[in-house]
Amino acid sequence: MVASCLRNASAVGRWLARLGYGTAERPVLVIAAGERWPDGSLRPALEDLLGAGAIIAELESRGAGPLSCEAAAARTCFAQTADVTSAVAACSSGIELARSGFADDVAIATEFDASVTVPVLTDGAFDHGTDATASIPNP
Repeated sequence: MVASCLRNASAVGRWLARLGYGTAERPVLVIAAGERWPDGSLRPALEDLLGAGAIIAELESRGAGPLSCEAAAARTCFAQTADVTSAVAACSSGIELARSGFADDVAIATEFDASVTVPVLTDGAFDHGTDATASIPNP
C-alpha cells in the first residue's frame, strides 16, 4: 500500500509505473478515500478525487492502461480543473477548513508535486522513501 495526494502524485505515479504497475498484468487500484459526514456516512472529497486523477494521469503518461471508466473520469476531472487550489478551497472540505481557521492548509495540501516522497506501508508503518528509493516490502 502506498499513500499519495496532490503533493506527491507524480512521484507515486512514476514509482508505480517503474515497478510495472498499471497494466492488465499488474493492475493498480487508486482510491479517492473521501471522508465521513458527522452522521458517519461517506462524504466524497474533491481533493481526493483530484489527487487520484493526478496519479492516474501520471501512470497513463508512462504507458499504463487500459483505464477503467472510473479511472478515466478521475483523470479527466484532474486534467480539466484549471485551478486545483481554488476548486478545493470552494468545496465542502475547503470551506470547512477555512471556517475552522485552517485556510492555509488548503494551499499547502494542493501544492502539486511539492514532494517526491513515496510513503510505502511496511510492517504497519509508512516508510518515507522517494520515488527513486522506495520499494515494495516483501509480503
